[in-house]
Amino acid sequence: MIAKHVKNMPPSGIREFFDLVLGMPDVISLGVGEPDFIAPWRVREKAITALEEGLTSYTSNKGLLLLRESISDYLKKEYKINYNPDSQILITVGVSEGLDLSLRAILDPRDKVIVVSPYYVAYPALVELNQGKVLMLETKEENNFKIEPEKLSLLLKHNPKAIILNYPSNPSGATYTSSELKKIWNILSKKDITIISDETYDQLSYGQKHISFPSLARQAKKQTILLNGFSKGHAMTGFRVGFTCAEPEVTEAMTKIHSYSVMCGPVISQVAAIEALRAKKEVERMKSEYIKRRDFLVEELNQLGFSVSLPQGAFYCFACLKKFKLNCLDFAKKLLLDEKVAVVPGVAFGKKYQDYIRISYANSLDKLKEAVIRIERFVSGL
Repeated sequence: MIAKHVKNMPPSGIREFFDLVLGMPDVISLGVGEPDFIAPWRVREKAITALEEGLTSYTSNKGLLLLRESISDYLKKEYKINYNPDSQILITVGVSEGLDLSLRAILDPRDKVIVVSPYYVAYPALVELNQGKVLMLETKEENNFKIEPEKLSLLLKHNPKAIILNYPSNPSGATYTSSELKKIWNILSKKDITIISDETYDQLSYGQKHISFPSLARQAKKQTILLNGFSKGHAMTGFRVGFTCAEPEVTEAMTKIHSYSVMCGPVISQVAAIEALRAKKEVERMKSEYIKRRDFLVEELNQLGFSVSLPQGAFYCFACLKKFKLNCLDFAKKLLLDEKVAVVPGVAFGKKYQDYIRISYANSLDKLKEAVIRIERFVSGL
């Protein structure tokens, strides 16, 4: 009864590993990519008020106009990009739905899509679910897990329909300067290719201001589907609010699919998201805590013998464990069973990353300190 392309698809490498964690007492989880903060009170209060006022109906398929207008204002102010809230912005059920809609709207069977690895686990899976073919663009630690322009140029010879960019990156924390992005755009601009730019972690960019891909040039904006949302920077994972920004004909196509599949995003969550765009101080407070945690964890891991590049955004370290002569699956399972610290094996983010683990610092500093003590005890016994 099951479609072959679904039956042959492996489960998420993250979720599969964390089935082991369920029910284990005293585990420190440094795995799942979810903020340990709760959404700011002013955001939760708006959701409560909306419910008390009886806002329990459908919205427009595209989402609340006030939310789309607020997003348009935010993008104009932050990145100097102009999107028409009526025809170019769609509210989705999380950024994951936005990614799925983007691929469903543009792909015909066997169209090729470039996926940059290490990658967020959904990227190749959703390409394949939409009957596309993945072209893998691998990055290396010595280049801070950033795209090498020469490799990108070679892959473009295969005439891909699209490329998925993600920065700041899950799992590596890598992001790009303006000059680096312009080099990438100069290569992509020579091709009729759609850029799907997942900028979910734009609020969590450290040491430099985030540069949004469609802000690079007028034509870059035309060729880009911008994905973003409220889960990570605003600690609103359970609210399930994302958005897409694209040219009118692309937004219309995505809205058509969206209207048949989920109708619209939850109205209460959309009301809360409007308030979240005003909660800049709260976002900055969370960001400053992530920076403290990042600096502590990277220093400690490097002292223990891991090789860890300083993440430039998001809340992950992609740590190389080559020194310990265990592949990532064995290392992660043994660490979990022996010391009850959960991390994600690197192969969940690409087959070539058997010498890496992803460690999330979306956890309290006290928990991170205890985790480091346990990891030190573990590696000293190897």
